[in-house]
Amino acid sequence: MALLTLTNISLAYGHHPLLVNVDFQINAGERVCLVGRNGTGKSTLFKVIYDAAEPDDGEVWRRDTLRISHLLQEVPADNKHTIYETVALGLGETGQLLTDYHNALHHTGTENDVSLDTLSDLQHRIEVIDGWNINQKIETILNRLSLPQDKMLADCSGGLRRRVMLAQALVSEPDLLLLDEPTNHMDISAITWLEDYLMSYQGALIFITHDRTFLQHLATRIIELDRGVLTSFSGDYNYYLTKKEELLEQEERANAKFDKKLAEHEAWIRKGIKARRTRNEGKVRRLESMRALQGQRISKQGKVSLNLDEGDQSGKRVVDLRNISFSYDEQCLIKDFSTRIMRSDHIGIIGANGSGKSTLLKIILGELNPESGDVIMGTRLEIAYFDQQRAILDADKTVRENISGGSEYVNVRGKSVHVVGYLKKFLFPPERIDSPVKILSGGERNRLLLARLFTKPANMLVLDEPTNDLDIDTLELLEDLLEEYEGTLLLVSHDRAFLDNVVTSTIVFEGNGIVKEYVGGYEDMLRQQNSSDQANESEKQNTSKRSQETIKQQKIKLSYKEKNELASLPEKIEKLEAEQQQLELKMASNEFYQQEKEKITTALSRMEQVNEELTAAYERWEHLDSIGK
Repeated sequence: MALLTLTNISLAYGHHPLLVNVDFQINAGERVCLVGRNGTGKSTLFKVIYDAAEPDDGEVWRRDTLRISHLLQEVPADNKHTIYETVALGLGETGQLLTDYHNALHHTGTENDVSLDTLSDLQHRIEVIDGWNINQKIETILNRLSLPQDKMLADCSGGLRRRVMLAQALVSEPDLLLLDEPTNHMDISAITWLEDYLMSYQGALIFITHDRTFLQHLATRIIELDRGVLTSFSGDYNYYLTKKEELLEQEERANAKFDKKLAEHEAWIRKGIKARRTRNEGKVRRLESMRALQGQRISKQGKVSLNLDEGDQSGKRVVDLRNISFSYDEQCLIKDFSTRIMRSDHIGIIGANGSGKSTLLKIILGELNPESGDVIMGTRLEIAYFDQQRAILDADKTVRENISGGSEYVNVRGKSVHVVGYLKKFLFPPERIDSPVKILSGGERNRLLLARLFTKPANMLVLDEPTNDLDIDTLELLEDLLEEYEGTLLLVSHDRAFLDNVVTSTIVFEGNGIVKEYVGGYEDMLRQQNSSDQANESEKQNTSKRSQETIKQQKIKLSYKEKNELASLPEKIEKLEAEQQQLELKMASNEFYQQEKEKITTALSRMEQVNEELTAAYERWEHLDSIGK
């Protein structure tokens, strides 16, 4: 059943067309991802859908009683509501009743205490409309998005406010839900919860995201906005990539054929006097038409050009952390953590928001001192730091001033480059270069920060959430750059695909100050965690069985075969441990993930098998040893 239909929609700002004869329909239960480069008009299309922008031409049909909720990319501040109140606002009268009851309980025992009669009346009115189930839903969503209920929205960071507005959109359960970059500023556990929630969502969903894993798991259809034209692809993200490549090749062939024919006509019109006297007037009119068509052709938007100056090679040992600990407001973030980071290591840092990831980076960078332990930095380090808060950008200065201090030239890779040409590589048009940073979008600020970062030589990159607000094309180019980067990389990210494609090991904040290291990317880390959990569960079960059979085992003597098995087990365990150590060293090397996929899979499979065999050998040795005593 169709919920909304757009027919022949066109919209332009000045001479720049954002939507050109767009046709689109969404049906109940669909999960549609809208993709396209930053600035192509995706957010504008959203505004047309929820009636915040009027198209220049075309028709918008919405089903009667259609309820639409939306999460905007830019979230306004609020000076008078708490987080709970803001989320409940999306529920109309029910939300107001729940807010009144929540505030009444909150003020119990204070000077703003309400009477018991008032509380009783609120309870009764909530029961009549079945409001307690809705209240449970609000509290569940607030909890899963890690939102403190009674904090004032005005006191929240931009990232926290986005999660608040996402919660408001989710609890209202509309017929059509529009989400613009919902995973920004969310940790991986919140993203996976949101995936599961939306997978079971009964309404229709249109979302914009740069998170390719989120996109691949969720979308049942992909629509692409490219140069004002909307194209629909039925299928997942991998199918879209294949079909898009085919369409671009077809477009290039058609353009080449057109340009060749135009060149022939141009050559004909420029022939000598005799040819001009006898020329065909119809051919002249066709030439005029072809010139007009070529002028109207909208070129595909360029790609960001990324190049990184790796500077001089650092020493082999980059950072040595020895038993460091750090707490904040009596919360232990890091407890007795040690690691050694070597030259060319690409390390992903993973954990929930507020778990201590940025704190670890600041300890490594010398901005914070650990409460205990030692930080030993290597030699010849040239560090470039990408700050999550974009603090190194001056919002009141222009784009040009932030890059070159106002100069016409900037030094890049040892060469003097004109600032306009350099910023053009990061998709900043000349007219944008003298704009103040404070009016830039999140994606533009990210590109500017990358542009500034890449003007400096660096053999160590420290990137704190670099992928927020980047479109997928730019994200993939950054990914390619980092894959080839031969310096040392420390990367904080919640983008699972980005981590899998860039890092060779992960440092994971697991809560209560526990920080662990794993070989490989995000998926490798999950596999190792699951393997460890299964081994622990198996050990618990075996311990329980052993405790129940202790008396029986004490009365049983080992057979001759079991005695030989017990005697051979230490040697078997030693060999397995040696192989395990060799595999770990092999996987920790930079070359490991540059091999053929088949070799990597074989090694990972063998590591899993060795772990299982070691666990079984330990259990068997303990069992036989306890009987033989």
